Amino acid sequence: MSQRQRPLRSAEWFGTADKNGFMYRSWMKNQGIPDHEFQGKPIIGICNTWSELTPCNAHFRKLAEHVKQGILEAGGYPVEFPVFSNGESNLRPTAMFTRNLASMDVEEAIRGNPMDGVVLLVGCDKTTPALLMGAASCDIPTIVVTGGPMLNGKHKGKDIGSGTVVWQLSEQVKAGDISMHDFMAAEAGMSRSAGTCNTMGTASTMACMAESLGTSLPHNAAIPAVDSRRYVLAHLSGNRIVEMVNEDLKLSKILTKEAFDNAIRTNAAIGGSTNAVIHLKAIAGRIGVDLTMDDWSRVGRGTPTVVDLQPSGRFLMEEFYYAGGLPAVLRRLGEADRLPFKDALTVSGKTLWENVQDAPLYNDEVIRPLDNPLTADGGICVVRGNLAPNGAVLKPSAAKAELMQHRGRAVVFEDFDDYKARINDPDLDVEANDILVMKHCGPRGYHGMAEVGNMGLPPKILAQGITDMVRISDARMSGTAYGTVVLHVAPEAAAGGPLAAVRNGDWIELDCASGRLHLDISDEALAARLAESDPTAASTLIARQGGYRQLYIERVLQADEGCDFDFLVGCRGAEVPRHSH
Repeated sequence: MSQRQRPLRSAEWFGTADKNGFMYRSWMKNQGIPDHEFQGKPIIGICNTWSELTPCNAHFRKLAEHVKQGILEAGGYPVEFPVFSNGESNLRPTAMFTRNLASMDVEEAIRGNPMDGVVLLVGCDKTTPALLMGAASCDIPTIVVTGGPMLNGKHKGKDIGSGTVVWQLSEQVKAGDISMHDFMAAEAGMSRSAGTCNTMGTASTMACMAESLGTSLPHNAAIPAVDSRRYVLAHLSGNRIVEMVNEDLKLSKILTKEAFDNAIRTNAAIGGSTNAVIHLKAIAGRIGVDLTMDDWSRVGRGTPTVVDLQPSGRFLMEEFYYAGGLPAVLRRLGEADRLPFKDALTVSGKTLWENVQDAPLYNDEVIRPLDNPLTADGGICVVRGNLAPNGAVLKPSAAKAELMQHRGRAVVFEDFDDYKARINDPDLDVEANDILVMKHCGPRGYHGMAEVGNMGLPPKILAQGITDMVRISDARMSGTAYGTVVLHVAPEAAAGGPLAAVRNGDWIELDCASGRLHLDISDEALAARLAESDPTAASTLIARQGGYRQLYIERVLQADEGCDFDFLVGCRGAEVPRHSH
């Protein structure tokens, strides 16, 4: 066991013989906890996002038990506590709306309670960034345990990917290629076990980000949820968090600028979700690291995508794990001198490179060699211009190469409701080379910035056999989605951004190679259009209704700033609060 470097934080509750110590210990003892558990043992919080309304995390009760075994074995004492579980699949208008709320829950639960270290049980998309954001603002020893991806989906004797197959089949229904019966038959086969989406969607991406940042043990990202090795990893993580407390290995020693560079490079190599851009920025902001959109171009661009997973490629997370998982990807990058900072410290107590330098790699189809990539340049494409002064993003590995440089006529939808009302109209004035533009779906406009940016194509276009068009919006899209989709336009329309001024028939130029997104009108015309109306009026009216929505709309930052609340940015530490009595 590691020798302790500093007094325990929990001793401020349980380590005194006065009135306060008496009360704190006595009330805890009503759970049958013997006195010796309070005598100098590290108290480890298990921050659990279990919820039956978050099906990705519905197996976390069992996962937590294995973490507890590991903590007890290492000489600590586990205390499990619940936090807001912002599940992607059921929560409306979007789980992103409550990511910051969940992070506040986590931060105050950690700071206000007697814990010396914390294990974050995460899985569904927004639970990973939310818990890391909250923990980063406290900066105590922290380790991430992910719930793992579900088993491969099955339909008509073939593997199907969760999320991705929905977008594929729904387009086929609209095109008349399959019947509604065929569409509905895939529903039960898509989600066959506990766990998160089995594609390289946002959940899998953020699990990979957590591992490449150094906040979890090796292989945490990819072990399937129902594989017994997932529970072994949970047990070992319980062991390790006790050692981390004794070593005073806090998050600030791990979440460095170098760690974020490693994560950005990793995101390109795995074909990760565009949502990682927003979440990494928010996590970095909490720990005090200056991460910018330019870092995604500086570090990510030019990196080949070597993981052949849906939605960009062919395989699913089961195959990814069996092929070697993320350690194999990191080894590939490191051996090619493409891992920016090999000596970045991780929660294992070793460097990232020490964790992966001997990692086995079993399948060159799933995890390809760098000289035979899925996409030669898989780094997130950041574009700017008069349409997106603060930037927008595009995922090259999921886009059509021929559309990465494109000039087209704008077909404009004022908001998502307008899109839904008109997209299936056979009289819609749209051609294959046009660009679909949707406004008012950013953090203020669609409070939470919903994943509606991957607009389905008009049926009249799908009927021509065309499966992709350039699409532009201030929305996000699911990491399971695909297409040549420009997202996160900042500032958003509802914050007065230039996107609000786009009209039907305008010409727009996209050039990913040069990082350009341009609306072909003069600066004077653009300013005049924006002056004609107040694009912020609708969101301001909603805010006046009060509640959490008002807090969100009034204080949320834009996409390029991570969509955190302005008052949450920064590390506030875990100084022990004053007594409650």
